[in-house]
Amino acid sequence: MSNKTYQIIIPVDFGEQSLIAVRQSFNMAKLTNSELTLLHVIDNDLMNVLQSKIFSKSDLQEQHLAGVKQQLDDLAAQIRQESGVKVNTRIMEGKIYDAIVDVSAEEDAGLIIMGTMGAVGLKKRILGSNASRVVREAVCPVITIKGKEHRFGIKHILLPLDLTKETKEKVNKAINIARMFGSVIHIVTIVESKDEFINNKLTRQMDQVSDHIQEAGIQCTSEFVKGGDVVDEILKVAERTQSDLIMIMTQQEVGFTDLFISSAAQEIINRSEVPVLSIRPMPRKDTTTFTIQ
Repeated sequence: MSNKTYQIIIPVDFGEQSLIAVRQSFNMAKLTNSELTLLHVIDNDLMNVLQSKIFSKSDLQEQHLAGVKQQLDDLAAQIRQESGVKVNTRIMEGKIYDAIVDVSAEEDAGLIIMGTMGAVGLKKRILGSNASRVVREAVCPVITIKGKEHRFGIKHILLPLDLTKETKEKVNKAINIARMFGSVIHIVTIVESKDEFINNKLTRQMDQVSDHIQEAGIQCTSEFVKGGDVVDEILKVAERTQSDLIMIMTQQEVGFTDLFISSAAQEIINRSEVPVLSIRPMPRKDTTTFTIQ
C-alpha cells in the first residue's frame, strides 16, 4: 500500500468564491487524508496593465508578491487552526488555467477544488473560462463551486445517467464518495428520445445502477424524467433533492481537438448553484489509489 499523501489544489485569488471553495475543502481533505495546497497565480498580463511611470514592472511584481505571500501564509495558518489539516502554499506566474493544470500535474494531485462565477457578464466570463479550461485539461477530477450557500459535507449526491461507456466508472466513484460522507445517491435519467428501444434500455440501466448502489450498502433513489431540456431538468432535480454535489463525466467530443467537453457538461458547470464534480474519463499515469478516483 502506498504511503503517498495526496494534494488537493485550491486556486485562491482571495475573492469570495475562492474562499468558499477553501472552506468546502476541509472535510474532503480529512476524509481522504490529503493535504491542501493553496495556489495563487500572478497574471503577468495584469502586471503589464498596472505598470506605470512611477513603478517599474519588477517593482510592482515584488510588492505584489510580498503582499500575496503574506495573505497566503495568514490564510494557511487560519485553516490549520480551524481544521487541523496540513496546508501548503504556492505562488505561480502565468496564465491562471495553465498554472493550475501544471501544478496539479506536478503534485500528482488527487483533486482540484475551485470557485467559479459561471459565464454571465465580462468578468464572469473570464472567471468561468478559467474553470472551464481547468475542467477539460486537468487529469484529476475537478470540483467547481459557483453558489454562495453550501452545507458542510456531502449528504446528497445527484448522479445523472446516460448510455455512455463511462457510466460504470462514474457510478463507482459516486459510491466511494457516498461511503466517505454517508451520502444518499439520487439517480436521474433525462429522456429526450421517443424511441421506445432507447427508453427501455435507459430504464434497465437505471434499475441495474440502483441495484448496484444498494448492494454496496448505499441508500439511493431513482427518477425517470421524460422531455424537457436536459440541463434544466438536472438542475431542477438537484434543487428538489437538496443535492450537495452533482457528478458528471466530461465527455470528449470528436472534433478539432480532444480538449472539448460536451455542451451539456459546460452548461451544468456554468449554471449550477450546487458544486459540480467533473471527471475526465481517462486513466491516470499511475495505479496508486486515491479515494475518489
